[in-house]
Amino acid sequence: MSDPVNPPGGGTDVQERTKPEVKPPSMYRVLLVNDDFTPREFVIEILVSIFKKDRSEARRIMLTAHQGGKSVVGVYTYDVANSRTEKALRQASENGYPLILYTEEV
Repeated sequence: MSDPVNPPGGGTDVQERTKPEVKPPSMYRVLLVNDDFTPREFVIEILVSIFKKDRSEARRIMLTAHQGGKSVVGVYTYDVANSRTEKALRQASENGYPLILYTEEV
């Protein structure tokens, strides 16, 4: 008769379970580039409606790009950065504006 507590062959070895290492996702920043054709108010509306900025922060981002050539809109995971950038560019294009936004890995 076999003993379920002490199986044949010793059976006293314990295997440790190791948790797989989970790395945080890569992050991407969205940058707004100044152009001389897209109206400031349109840029602010894009930042509020698509990037979920409040009006004061949207205005600051827009002015930073206007004065310095470009400005960081925000830092997001790849999917969020890419989808929001594409949506903003599509909306600008539909309205006839050459808005320039791009993403880069942080």
